[in-house]
Amino acid sequence: METNSVSKLFIFFFFMPLMFLHSQLVQCGVTYDKKALLINGRRRILISGSIHYPRSTPDMWEDLIRKAKDGGLDVIDTYIFWNVHEPTPGHYNFEGRYDLVRFIKTVQKVGLYVHLRIGPYVCAEWNFGGLPVWLKFVPGISFRTNNEPFKMAMQGFTQKIVQMMKSENLFASQGGPIILSQIENEYGLESKELGASGRAYMNWAAKMAVGLDTGVPWVMCKEDDAPDPVINACNGFYCDAFSPNKPYKPKLWTEAWSGWFTEFGGTIHQRPVQDLAFAVARFIQNGGSFFNYYMYHGGTNFGRTAGGPFITTSYDYDAPIDEYGLLRQPKYGHLKELHKAIKLCEHALVSADPTVISLGGYQQAHVFSSGRGNCAAFLSNYNPKSSARVIFNNVHYDLPAWSISILPDCRTVIFNTARVGVHTSHMRMFPTNSKLHSWETYGEDISSLGNRGTMTAGGLLEQINITRDSSDYLWYMTSVNIDSSESFLKRGQTPTITVQSKGHAVHVFINGQYSGSAYGTRENRQFTYTGAANLRAGTNRISLLSVAVGLPNVGLHFETWKTGILGPVLLHGVDQGKRDLSWQKWSYQVGLKGEAMNLVSPNGVSSVEWVQGSLAAQGQQPLKWYKAYFDAPGGDEPLGLDLRSMGKGQAWINGQSIGRYWMAYAKGECNLCSYTGTYRTPKCQLGCGHPTQRWYHVPRSWLKQTQNLLIVFEELGGDASKISLMKREVKSVCADADEHHPTVENWHNEGLSGSEKLHQAGVQLQCGPGQSISKIEFASFGTPSGTCGSFLKGTCHAPNSQAILEENCIGQEKCSIPVSNDYFGEDPCPNVLKRLSVEALCSPTATTTTQPDSTR
Repeated sequence: METNSVSKLFIFFFFMPLMFLHSQLVQCGVTYDKKALLINGRRRILISGSIHYPRSTPDMWEDLIRKAKDGGLDVIDTYIFWNVHEPTPGHYNFEGRYDLVRFIKTVQKVGLYVHLRIGPYVCAEWNFGGLPVWLKFVPGISFRTNNEPFKMAMQGFTQKIVQMMKSENLFASQGGPIILSQIENEYGLESKELGASGRAYMNWAAKMAVGLDTGVPWVMCKEDDAPDPVINACNGFYCDAFSPNKPYKPKLWTEAWSGWFTEFGGTIHQRPVQDLAFAVARFIQNGGSFFNYYMYHGGTNFGRTAGGPFITTSYDYDAPIDEYGLLRQPKYGHLKELHKAIKLCEHALVSADPTVISLGGYQQAHVFSSGRGNCAAFLSNYNPKSSARVIFNNVHYDLPAWSISILPDCRTVIFNTARVGVHTSHMRMFPTNSKLHSWETYGEDISSLGNRGTMTAGGLLEQINITRDSSDYLWYMTSVNIDSSESFLKRGQTPTITVQSKGHAVHVFINGQYSGSAYGTRENRQFTYTGAANLRAGTNRISLLSVAVGLPNVGLHFETWKTGILGPVLLHGVDQGKRDLSWQKWSYQVGLKGEAMNLVSPNGVSSVEWVQGSLAAQGQQPLKWYKAYFDAPGGDEPLGLDLRSMGKGQAWINGQSIGRYWMAYAKGECNLCSYTGTYRTPKCQLGCGHPTQRWYHVPRSWLKQTQNLLIVFEELGGDASKISLMKREVKSVCADADEHHPTVENWHNEGLSGSEKLHQAGVQLQCGPGQSISKIEFASFGTPSGTCGSFLKGTCHAPNSQAILEENCIGQEKCSIPVSNDYFGEDPCPNVLKRLSVEALCSPTATTTTQPDSTR
């Protein structure tokens, strides 16, 4: 026993220093060098994706994060949204969609890291850039410069977030998932414009952040002068030409833009996955080691969180996971294959700098050789117009235009950015069996304006100074006296009124009657309304409803930008020629009567007398509230509200706002889209001539089984009887691959057998959850042509193609089919490269009851 005790004592003292060193390693677990971030001493190629917690619901978080992990991500990136967490000074909200700790712990549970972008200015097309509006009214404040009131407030919130993370042991230095944090956001341009004051603020912010002792590196994106030890990082569509400001810092890409945001009245922007994959591969072959998709799941701007102004409620962003949480194919699947290919090269990528070899005028090889037998190569073709055949290591390789091939062993191509082998999904919005019923209406009483909460001033006042952003709406009210001798009364003519506004919309009422509306745009918030003024002899009441559509989120000192009706307001066609109403007495009323009475909540909905009866008989009227009930539809498909029949307004489900809606029709240039050539937002536009956003996400977690309350406020006039609840599902899937298409799944670096197995190409078809393949619309193994939805048989065609696909796929949620002669029997055309093209329809499985599809 004594010997045993001595042995234990020896073991304890021998291993205690090692245990201490290990503990220190964990606490200092994230560092960096010129090649990469190091986690526990190991260089890593890290693949990240942005998922913003307030743009989805807690019930969605784990599913989104698991899909991100399955897509090959290592890191989840999120901004911190100061204005939702501190809506009033010193009062905090970290509940529901704003439960930041729960979100980060969910990421940890799934097994991914976190990049916490504290900001706290975030831009993000978010209202006021994420800064609380009350901050604008702090005496002496000036945003994002060397200003003591702003720095004090910013430091206080940053410290609160850091302390919250520390108290939950969420930094990697504490064993948590947070490996990286960001201070400030895209400050480079502002810093240059502000000069010495900007540089002083930037240096202060960096020093303040580092002093918080998180144990993980800090980042500043789009800030070339970020001081040590802060890492400067790149944002953009391409970042391969970016270099950090010091040779000992790694090359980080904090925002690889997967698409682009949308604005009401604008088109939908799509970024082809071939170009996005090409951009990522370019970054990696040029020494990049961390990249983050902005966005990986864009989500929804619920409530009044959208900024801009004029940013849509949908923040889909053409991301790999769509707004509703469904996979966007082929973008998700093609990037997943890219990530696998990059990871197979990881050791070589972090061990060596690339040797660049010219293979032609537009072609290069970037070769990474670690000296231990590890070799990886990236073969690039920058020509946007033509493919190329190159020789590398005495082997011929075919490179499509504007593409990169990845060779993890410097011999075998396992992935090419332009060759998409995964299936394509076509989505649709389909009616549910849940009907909206018991419609009732309540109209805003224009005649009673001024009976509550008004203020009066001489002249026109700025909107946000009055509303403090408590509502989108502000009434501007004044009176005009018209003498009975006015000539226009005798001649039966009508004067006109012009209203100049700084944004974002205005609805004009004269003597309680609607006269018309006008709007600005995101690019030009200022606009002028001109319309008839139906005036009568005596006192006339002019009521102007100014409407904000999200506050600005970007721009130098945007806190000073003005919103609302700032004039002049002029009457034309009166005897004195024109009358300027701008400087007479105006009364102001914040918000709508329905807002003041909280009509949107289940508890407040009974505070007024709603009008029953036919909606058609009541007609389409402005400033009207609509109420209806519905039961939750069966199934688990994501849901959306079809508001095509409405004009402009807001909607709520069981008291929760699904956001602003507006049937503004998209204007743009919707031409054919090519993946080749440098991507910019004018490329690949969709939706011209249609409402920018027709469907509005309704989270299922907001619903009860029965008697769900829908409230809609309509500003212009719409037909609420045609509103319907839809479900989002996969309509059809397509696959298209040739018999030598490389697949990462089949590759392993074990000599000839691995190489032979590589060329066993295949296609996979997969419907959505709760669906199965119901029909093979097209199938051809041979030389088919065309694209998904318009495939055509070629001169070479295996006659049993359709039968084989039907036998193996009908009734299945997913199926895999090899692209080979062996599978389809006799070779339909020897010595010809063959491909398999398939289109299949998806339908609910037999156990799910639904309405028949009237569109088929």
